[in-house]
Amino acid sequence: MPRYFFNVHIGEAALVDPEGQDLRDADQAWEVAKVMARNLMNTEFEQPVNWASSHIEVKDDLGEIVLEFPFLEAIPLDRQSH
Repeated sequence: MPRYFFNVHIGEAALVDPEGQDLRDADQAWEVAKVMARNLMNTEFEQPVNWASSHIEVKDDLGEIVLEFPFLEAIPLDRQSH
């Protein structure tokens, strides 16, 4: 199973994932990034966070970027009929 690393970029700050997770494929890594983004956006921080300029960079075990997940992509769209 491939290992994926989830590096969180909020503004100029980067939180590097040194351990990573063994996942089935990049699609599963996308799902994990979405859950991480939702959890972080539901966390209270001392300072306001600009989620529009934040993303999760997912790398494989070779250090190649597999995907970049924008935090705003984790917000569910409300599909109400008009």
